[in-house]
Amino acid sequence: MTIPDSSGNHYMMENGSIELPCKPEEERRIVQELTAKAESNLREGNLYYVISSRWFTAWQRYTGQTEGAFPFEDHSIQSQSLIPSNAEDRPGPIDNSDIIVNGGDNKNDDPQLLRTLEEGRDYVLVPQEVWEKLLKWYKGGPALPRKMISVGDQHKQFIVEVFPLCLRLIDSRDQGEVAVRLSKKASLYDLYVKVCQLKGLHTEKARIWDYFNKQKHTILISSSQTLEESNLQMDQDILLDVPAEGFGMDSTGNGLALVPVEPIRSSFSIAGGPTMSNGNLSGYSSNGYQRTTSTSTYGDMEDGYDGMKSVTRADRGGLAGLQNLGNTCFMNSALQCLVHTPHLVEYFLQDYSDEINRNNPLGMHGELALAFGDLLRKLWSSGRTPVAPRAFKGKLARFAPQFSGYNQHDSQELLAFLLDGLHEDLNRVKQKPYIETKDSDGRPDEEVADEFWRYHKARNDSVIVDICQGQYKSTLVCPVCDKISVTFDPFMYLSLPLPSTATRSMTITVFYGDGSGLPMPFTVSVLKQGCCKDLNQALAVACCLRSDEYLLLAEVYEHRIYRYLENPSEPLATIKDDEHIVAYRLLKREAASTRLEICHRYQETERKLFLTPLVTILEDAQSGADIDLAVNRMLSPLRRKTFTTSTTTHSSGENGSALCAMEEQTDNSGSQLGASIQSTEETEPDGMSSRELSFRLCITDDKGYGCRPIVKDSPIRPGRIVKVMLDWTEKEHEQYDSSYLKDLPEVHKSGILAKKTKQEAISLFSCLDAFLKEEPLGPDDMWYCPRCKEHRQASKKLDLWRLPDILVFHLKRFSYSRWLKNKLDTFVNFPIHNLDLSKYVKSKDASEGSHIYELYAISNHYGGLGGGHYSAYCKLIDDNRWYHFDDAHVSPVNESEIKTSAAYVLFYRRVKPTSSGIVGEPSGHMAS
Repeated sequence: MTIPDSSGNHYMMENGSIELPCKPEEERRIVQELTAKAESNLREGNLYYVISSRWFTAWQRYTGQTEGAFPFEDHSIQSQSLIPSNAEDRPGPIDNSDIIVNGGDNKNDDPQLLRTLEEGRDYVLVPQEVWEKLLKWYKGGPALPRKMISVGDQHKQFIVEVFPLCLRLIDSRDQGEVAVRLSKKASLYDLYVKVCQLKGLHTEKARIWDYFNKQKHTILISSSQTLEESNLQMDQDILLDVPAEGFGMDSTGNGLALVPVEPIRSSFSIAGGPTMSNGNLSGYSSNGYQRTTSTSTYGDMEDGYDGMKSVTRADRGGLAGLQNLGNTCFMNSALQCLVHTPHLVEYFLQDYSDEINRNNPLGMHGELALAFGDLLRKLWSSGRTPVAPRAFKGKLARFAPQFSGYNQHDSQELLAFLLDGLHEDLNRVKQKPYIETKDSDGRPDEEVADEFWRYHKARNDSVIVDICQGQYKSTLVCPVCDKISVTFDPFMYLSLPLPSTATRSMTITVFYGDGSGLPMPFTVSVLKQGCCKDLNQALAVACCLRSDEYLLLAEVYEHRIYRYLENPSEPLATIKDDEHIVAYRLLKREAASTRLEICHRYQETERKLFLTPLVTILEDAQSGADIDLAVNRMLSPLRRKTFTTSTTTHSSGENGSALCAMEEQTDNSGSQLGASIQSTEETEPDGMSSRELSFRLCITDDKGYGCRPIVKDSPIRPGRIVKVMLDWTEKEHEQYDSSYLKDLPEVHKSGILAKKTKQEAISLFSCLDAFLKEEPLGPDDMWYCPRCKEHRQASKKLDLWRLPDILVFHLKRFSYSRWLKNKLDTFVNFPIHNLDLSKYVKSKDASEGSHIYELYAISNHYGGLGGGHYSAYCKLIDDNRWYHFDDAHVSPVNESEIKTSAAYVLFYRRVKPTSSGIVGEPSGHMAS
């Protein structure tokens, strides 16, 4: 532990005294400047260092780091301490022991990070220049350098590779194992160099096999191909062979690619050539090996796309699991739902080569569609043998780097990417025409909807559009000129809110800033994603706020005003349920006025703070006597001897309804209660004729320090805020009832009573109603009104117009913001059969087909954020049975068991009406 020296210029450390070049605020400034400089010069190869969040947060508090000022700061950790920064001790040496394996006990020169770490929660990343400064100031460690790499094929991004690829090298000579760590951007040549250095071999005498699942797949040829391109996975095995002299060499002495023979599992290939299994060639040769001239054993051989043939499903097709490649359950869950979509099964088992669009700039050169098709064929032809989707994951990392690595991701986000990517790769439109859409201008909806759909299909025409895309009607109304704009937009899935959590109940205590009434708590309901302006408006209605008043919101912490919530656009997510929020009713003033903030102290016990602060407005305050009068006015409702009928009215009624009724009976000159109290205020308080005031008051600085007693003639300097301390003596306790200023209610009490109340189940229909209801656009999503020629906060109403054959519902269980992350485990009751959406579809065109749907797949999410798990329930149409797909494990499940609170994404297919009008088989029924 280091202790600040009294001079503030030196700090004592275990190894003696070292001189610091700067004070805490100077440290903060230097680090912020170095960080900004590094962020403006991002490039591959830049060094970043991993630092424990525990130590770094202590440094932030010590240097007075403000929220959001540092790009790597995590608010959830920072908010755990509300202690003023200047009260923090200087942290000791940098200590990364809590984030490395074995806590740094071993003397390994290359300490390894724990795999369960999350950025922000457990560690932060700082540029090399920042690390060097912190190390110079604080010493400690160990140093954990990590390089910045470039990921993505089309949209390149820079990320810091916190967890390099770790491979288990098995030596075939003695079966010894050793870990080899390299960047996934390292080449196979780099791998050979490192392995041969470890084993003391010449590179030309070594052979390294891809030994995934302890099976020889292919020899990794020393080349410039990266480990990522070779589809090598975290923690997988590689095998070192040292063949006999001359084996595997051509006449020039160069190594040949030796590809092993594997049992042929299926009779097809996406290219019509030798069967591939995760990019592994399975041919036959009399000597057990065959040569390949390709240096890209996974890439080029897999992408031989010509000659694609139709294939037949295996007898027990569709029951193969997907191996987890390291937190890939989110991917496996989404994939199983898609590969059990009947229309897609029929499509990808046929020859779809003519529809591959390799030149679409919005697509992925057809590679994503081919990789998905190859994976679907394997799953439907391999019986019950689990498939390791390594080649598909490799493609995914190239085209969607946000899903690369080994962190848990969102199955719905992956699903959205896949559907959009498959559409663009299979888009039959090779040259997209430019079309300028027209406004509805009062034309019939049917005409406008058909026009929008034709325009959409002219640019977007694929199997995904055919089966997965619907159309909804969007109506915008200008709040100023009532201009109505109607558009018809396509959708791929519907993201439904859970209505039971769309709003938030908040309890706020309202104080009268003119001392005209007792404080009263009000409970209001506001949008969970709303802002302080919404809370202000709801409170104004609840407490009958007059037109000449406004509400000042503040958070009270440890009997001080911790912060004012004066920014109307500040999200309500910044207010936690266990906080204490108050609102002060203050009179609007045109001229600049001073805000008086009154805190209370026990006189008898070392002047410890207690009670709730009061706030009022001072006008033309020039002396201590003016403050004394203001304090007297603010405490007047608490006088024990002046309980009037009007005062009692304030504490009766439900949520202030009696108060509202009373205020409505008064005119604009003020309430009856205010008038009665004002008559007592006009009398000069006791002691005002002398130099001593009627209260013991001290004026303080902004942080509540440096108290200076106030007397009658004390001059008051005008300013925005004047803060005073009121010392309560026996006299005040006898004269005033302080109980009204005690025990502020929390914003939301989630105690024993809340736990005993079981949350009601909600229906899928109520979620759909919440999605389709009319609501105003957010302040960040304003609409440009063509009539007003200005951006307006228009109201928006959605209606379903055209439904697809495959209808996907996404239940919005996760809510993310800068301040809050949450998972909702609300049970949603959804139909399995006969989901009738007729009443929601506004189009009267009978040719659109049935509006009855049947469930066939569910993507489930279990657990909380970060540490959750995904699985899928899918129905095999041929045998009319449900199965649980939990990564590689597949098991039958009863239909009665598939409704759970884990349901996250629901997949429905349209049911075709029969000629007699009776609902029959689902559309897209697959024949054996």
